[in-house]
Amino acid sequence: MRSRKRCETQRVKHPGLAFDPDATVCADAGPIARGQEAPVKFLLINPTSPFRRAEAPGVYRGPRAFRFSMLSSLYVAASLPSGVETRIVDEDVEPIDFEAEADLVGVSFMTYNAPRAYEIADEFRRRGRPVVFGGYHPSFLPEEAVRHADAVCVGEAEGSVPQMIADFRAGCLRPVYHSALVSLAGLPIPNRSLIRQGGYITPDAVQATRGCPHACTFCSVTAFGQHRFRTRPVDEVIDEVQRLGRWLIFMDDNIIGDRDYAKELLARLAPLKRRWCSQCSMRIAADAELLDLARKSGCVALFVGLESLSDGNLRACRKPTRRALDYGRAIARLHAAGIGVYAGFVFGMDEDDAHVFGRTLEFLGEARVDVAQITILTPFPGTPLFDEMERQGRIRSRDWSLYDFDHVVFEPKRMSPEILQAGADWVQSRFYSRTSTWRRVARTFGYLAPSVVLRTMLPLSIGYRLRQRVYDTYDRGRRFGSLVRGEGT
Repeated sequence: MRSRKRCETQRVKHPGLAFDPDATVCADAGPIARGQEAPVKFLLINPTSPFRRAEAPGVYRGPRAFRFSMLSSLYVAASLPSGVETRIVDEDVEPIDFEAEADLVGVSFMTYNAPRAYEIADEFRRRGRPVVFGGYHPSFLPEEAVRHADAVCVGEAEGSVPQMIADFRAGCLRPVYHSALVSLAGLPIPNRSLIRQGGYITPDAVQATRGCPHACTFCSVTAFGQHRFRTRPVDEVIDEVQRLGRWLIFMDDNIIGDRDYAKELLARLAPLKRRWCSQCSMRIAADAELLDLARKSGCVALFVGLESLSDGNLRACRKPTRRALDYGRAIARLHAAGIGVYAGFVFGMDEDDAHVFGRTLEFLGEARVDVAQITILTPFPGTPLFDEMERQGRIRSRDWSLYDFDHVVFEPKRMSPEILQAGADWVQSRFYSRTSTWRRVARTFGYLAPSVVLRTMLPLSIGYRLRQRVYDTYDRGRRFGSLVRGEGT
């Protein structure tokens, strides 16, 4: 027998933090079995909102169309050293068993799930289980997060998790582990058997690139990726795709961020006869060669962040698109290539007033947008937008559970928070009304393959309708007209 050491953190004053993240003192914490080769049971948890939390394994509450394969968690599991037995629990598909056998608990989360993540961590620590955090929110606010955890991994897991596990085995966890951006060459292929595959729209998610070459002020992806765009070797991507099924999702933030890389990747995908969806900038529609390669490679739908119809808003947020008036023609080109358009719009930018909602709804119909993601501008911690609004005193709430794209947490410039909230809800409720939804879905059969409509456009549209019932979007949207009239706008 020998003794395991535990860490007593010396909370030393440190620039930017209230403690030195590297300062540790080890103390005797009692006997454990001899040998570090004993397996570590690692429970990796993804928290979610109460509206989507599964009541039992296989008893789901949120729309399946919005549950993608847990690729980020699978990469965390793949980065762990040998001798670690990982179990992934996604609250979207199964509830947490706080009595589950685990030596170490990991929780990975974004900002809107931070309160739930802290609740989970506090409960496990109360039961004597050490907890480590990772993900966007703890990476941006490690000093806040570490109050609820034994350690926080800042940045990408591949660069910090192996050392964190080594320190855990030695009994000396540090409070914060920092990772530089890692090379994407040689990444292990994730073990998809770790997730409940039937709980997702497809378990076959893959990643060819990380980050985005642009610097939009509201984007936490750009901030997390330190404004760098990285690519995996095409050979490695193709090798992974060949192991997967016919329908894929590329979980890339901008799959055409490097044009030459995208051309090679798309050309290599074509012979594999896969059908895939991803997200990218609208620049693809203006590049005839790239668009044709995407069509031939099996691309069937793309999420494109249009964000705003105002060129002034696009300039202010550093969006590279400069001609919002070109959106309609760009969407028509994608449709002509047999590619469905899932468009993202953000309300609440500084040039938006109460008229933006009607204009945007009209555009969505005229441009034949197939599916729309309507969100409220959200200043996430770690982004330039958050820093700017904090300097201006415009942040209204730091209740992180409201940072879900569906609530107003700042002071808009040209309308009240109440009108912004009701207007966004009104656009969603009108766009996804029963009549509008079925008319739009029927129309897509004119330029998309039936299998594409049934596997992508239809599930997403139904998913948004179900989501809005849960979130009371229709009821909130009914207030828009009276609020506008009341303010004389």
